[in-house]
Amino acid sequence: MKIETSLSTQLSQQMKLAPQVIQSIEILQLPIMALVEHVQQELTDNPVLEEVVEPEKNIQDSTQDAGADNSTNQEDSYEEEFKRLGEMADEWREYFSQTNTRRSNAVDERDQKQDALENTAMKSISLQDYLLGQLSMAEIDDSLLEICRDIIYNINDSGYLSDSLDEISKTLENPVSIETAKKALKVVQSMEPPGVGARNLKECLLLQLDQRDANYNTARELISNHLEDVEMKKYKLIAKKSGFNLATVKQVIEFIKTLNPKPGSIFNNEQIPYITPEVRVDYVDEKYEVTLVGNNNLPRIYISSFYKDVLSKKGGDLKTKHYIRKKIESARWLIDAIEQRKSTLYKVAVKIVELQKKFLDEGILHLQTVKMQDVADLVGIHVSTVSRAIAHKYIQTPQGIFDMKFFFTGGFPNANGAMESWEAMRQKLAKIIKDEDKSKPLSDEEAAAELGKMGVDIARRTVTKYRRTMKIPSSRKRREC
Repeated sequence: MKIETSLSTQLSQQMKLAPQVIQSIEILQLPIMALVEHVQQELTDNPVLEEVVEPEKNIQDSTQDAGADNSTNQEDSYEEEFKRLGEMADEWREYFSQTNTRRSNAVDERDQKQDALENTAMKSISLQDYLLGQLSMAEIDDSLLEICRDIIYNINDSGYLSDSLDEISKTLENPVSIETAKKALKVVQSMEPPGVGARNLKECLLLQLDQRDANYNTARELISNHLEDVEMKKYKLIAKKSGFNLATVKQVIEFIKTLNPKPGSIFNNEQIPYITPEVRVDYVDEKYEVTLVGNNNLPRIYISSFYKDVLSKKGGDLKTKHYIRKKIESARWLIDAIEQRKSTLYKVAVKIVELQKKFLDEGILHLQTVKMQDVADLVGIHVSTVSRAIAHKYIQTPQGIFDMKFFFTGGFPNANGAMESWEAMRQKLAKIIKDEDKSKPLSDEEAAAELGKMGVDIARRTVTKYRRTMKIPSSRKRREC
């Protein structure tokens, strides 16, 4: 009986824990402005949450210190009453970040200088580079790497495969069978964003379905055999043909509408004129210093002492006290999740800076090939946590403002045996074409030879594919008479 009771208690705790884990993951991957809105909404919805009101400038520093100490005491006073919640938080941290991290006090959140943001271009990453970065982390047979890269080069801006598998497999420097090409395509189609590498709309939508979903089979049937009717909203006809009831058909079609028919559309090369970097890198005393700056806009929140007093008093309405306990539990999870987000983002940013020092020193041609797994291993967290931590976040560096995922691009070994990033190679190719004699522009083979002189040993076909992804015309079209 004791074992059964223990198991029951554990299951009960896990059921309570799961929604909080989901909330924590969501908070981690939210961009800063979305997080600000989320916290402001929580301040409205949760009565036990209060915002720290910054004192006026003419108030003495001692008053500020007293206010800070008071806020700390208010949170500390809950320790005994919510010891169980603290234990649950420990379980969550282990699940979420695979390491026992503490709230980071190492970050001095100084005021952010926004002077040059409008004049600094943000470097966007292409869909191809994003896929190549994932390929560099994939554990696949070496025999599939070349065909996987070729498939990625042939994916258009909408995320679809532009050429047939048969053509791609035959035009490789080392041609492969169609069966091998199909295996490689499955590898690419398993990457993010979901639906990438599809050959048509139907396949694109099917790739986005999750087999664990309760309506998976229904959605698959409607997409596979009734897509035209779905587009025309012929609900009754679909129900009659498929045998599903009308309510189910409508429900599943509403879900299908949420799928992305152009998964590559989230990637573009347009500059974003107004962004809010969450991380700043400064060169101070001959070393790079990392600071979290996005949190300057984030409301500082704490749990109101008033509600502790309500709980501590004897008697009172039990339903009201239960309600307050639930709200305080929710508030503590929110505060902890925000602190966890700060700690994780800071640690990941520090490791990125350490691994990309040559880029920070010398510029884009010295961008290093770094895998998310490399950073995950150094920080001691799961690779998926790294992916979520950098999602939709920007970093301000001496070289400009960049999407943090920019620093995770794939690469290849150069003539010296060192790894060369695809982005660095692309910049070298762009420079070669920019400096060419416009009356006698270089062919792709000649451009490959020029890259070879720079230590980049790649094939002509690779140059051709990269030139196309960079939207650079052929030598014939570049010729100026």
